[in-house]
Amino acid sequence: MRRLAGLIMLALLGACSTVDDLSPLSPSASSSPTVTVRAPRFADSKPHEWESGAPWNYAVHGTDVSKYQTSVDWPAAKASGISFAFIKATEGGDRFDEYFNEHWTRTKAAGVPRAAYHFYYFCTPAAVQARWFIRNVPVDRSAMPPVLDMEWNPQSPTCRLRPDAATVRAEMTTFLEIVERHYGKKPIIYTSVDFFDDNGLAGFRGYPYWLRSVAG
Repeated sequence: MRRLAGLIMLALLGACSTVDDLSPLSPSASSSPTVTVRAPRFADSKPHEWESGAPWNYAVHGTDVSKYQTSVDWPAAKASGISFAFIKATEGGDRFDEYFNEHWTRTKAAGVPRAAYHFYYFCTPAAVQARWFIRNVPVDRSAMPPVLDMEWNPQSPTCRLRPDAATVRAEMTTFLEIVERHYGKKPIIYTSVDFFDDNGLAGFRGYPYWLRSVAG
């Protein structure tokens, strides 16, 4: 379902961001690269029955991949209307997605704009996690801004900590500032509606949001 949310992410971001927020930044470039949008042509052997607006009604489509998607035909995905990809890179302070490098390399070869994302772990300091992300994700000025994935994880076998809202916002600030300084791009925040409300993120401004929506 998270990948379905990715299909409409840019439509959601449009309410709180600008195209420039999503364009790769290059101080020396005369113009920013753009995301190519084309009519989607998706096939699905087990389609979801949408109760509201179907995803193909949106102008921009993308996908979210990790180690669970092991054999993506990226040229075919691009030809079918995939305009961007979010690729899991790291989690916490010591976990690295084993398929990140493959997805990262192949999306670029196929001409699919992409961004790396980090899944936040509440039992490791924010600065440690930021340095882990930086250690594993190369600087690439053609890439989209990095993403910080913030959500509660009650099923975690090792950490079910739920800090108070002020602590959450402080940890987010630490991670985001370190990552922004390193990559020279303002990160995107991925989160859910409940996490957004629980932690008062309506007042946490200055960053584009990727707000999860799995309602069909």
